[in-house]
Parts: sequence; C-alpha cells; structure tokens
Amino acid sequence: MENNNEKWYFKSWSLIVSFLVIGPFMLPLVWANPRFDKKTKLILTLAIVVLTYLLFAVFFKSLKSIVKYYQMMQL
Repeated sequence: MENNNEKWYFKSWSLIVSFLVIGPFMLPLVWANPRFDKKTKLILTLAIVVLTYLLFAVFFKSLKSIVKYYQMMQL
C-alpha cells in the first residue's frame, strides 16, 4: 500500500500520467523517487527509453507513408 505522506509526484499514477504526457522528460521524477532502488530506476529508465524509441520509429514510419500517399495523389 502506498504511503499517504508521499508527495503526489512520486505516486505511481502520477508517473504513468507523466510518461503519457511528457514522455522521457519524466525520467528525473523516476530518479528522484525515494521508493525505487537503483536497479528499479535503471530498469524503468531502459523501458522508457526503448518505448520512446519505438514510438518515434512508428511515428516516422507513419509520416513517411503519409508523405508517399500524398505524393501519389499529386500525380
């Protein structure tokens, strides 16, 4: 169970919302969180970096596909 004296920005729901809103810029919150040990922080950092990379890769692939589609329509 979570500690009621814990600051709101260290709670699990806050970290999840932060990732969904600002992505990897929330990593300082992970590293400043006193509940996580160093191993957990490293695992979370790696997961966030990999997920961010995958999301950017999908975004750029989609963007390339959209550009190709509009180029075909101009012909």
